Amino acid sequence: MLTTLAGVLLSAEKKKRAAVYSELYEYNELLLLNLKFGREDMRKLSERFRYMRDIVDGKSVLKGADGEFLKSYVANLGATDASSQIDYLNERKAYIKRNKDESLEEYKKYSSLYVKIFLMLGVLIAVLLA
Repeated sequence: MLTTLAGVLLSAEKKKRAAVYSELYEYNELLLLNLKFGREDMRKLSERFRYMRDIVDGKSVLKGADGEFLKSYVANLGATDASSQIDYLNERKAYIKRNKDESLEEYKKYSSLYVKIFLMLGVLIAVLLA
């Protein structure tokens, strides 16, 4: 039981990365629509999402290169006029989509692998103790 829990905890970071990039993609699309057809505040738009609120508030949600990308993404929001923002968001869209797909695939692949490995480790320990 504890070994399976360890496998789930190891896969939690991959799940979080997949969720963050999925939300970021949706938020990016929402910002594009908002810039073209509406004028809501980006903080208000981020309230619809679990992680985007924290990202817009400057909190670190992911580590490493992903965290740096999120910081630079948010730093460039609202820095220029609407047409430049639309161009910026369209440029980021491909990068975000690629990372979203990659992180989702990685999560699917490794989460079940971690759980299975640690489950088998638990069974092995039980057999050795018996």
